[in-house]
Amino acid sequence: MEQVKITIALIIAIILQWTLRNVAEPFAYVDFPLIIIVYAALQRNAINALILGTISGIAVDALSGGILGANGFSKTLVAYAVSEIARRVYLDNLLLQIPVIAGACLVDDLVFYGLHRLLGQVPSAPVVVTIAYSLIGTTIAGTFIYLILRALSTDKIRRQKRDFFAPRRQTRRRNPIRLGRR
Repeated sequence: MEQVKITIALIIAIILQWTLRNVAEPFAYVDFPLIIIVYAALQRNAINALILGTISGIAVDALSGGILGANGFSKTLVAYAVSEIARRVYLDNLLLQIPVIAGACLVDDLVFYGLHRLLGQVPSAPVVVTIAYSLIGTTIAGTFIYLILRALSTDKIRRQKRDFFAPRRQTRRRNPIRLGRR
């Protein structure tokens, strides 16, 4: 069920990435698929995160008309790095996940622009300004999206049901057999 939720969230993120750029200018700096990829990598499923990173990066490249594969490579690299960090460090707290989102956004943008420079493509906007706005926008949007995804988590709903229907604590019964006492 968790995989289905992440896949649906990734499809929605790709559609939002493609459409919201034309609606409002600030949404151009938010990388919605990266947020979902980092969320999937934080679930400690490296293979799933790598596949989602590759597919979403190639889909965003195909829809944006850029160099096909540059975004896919950068998102796959970020998915691998975050999944390895999540495997070694306890990152289940939202306050610990916020710097992970920011670091993943920074690495993704640096690799993406580095590949463009390596292949001879000159960016149309200043790189430092674009990376700074992307870092701020993706971190803020990622925090809110993580709060929404946590509220929709199936494990949390199962725990609440289990706690709600939990049997009452029973008091300790006295032993009816008294050995040596009267």
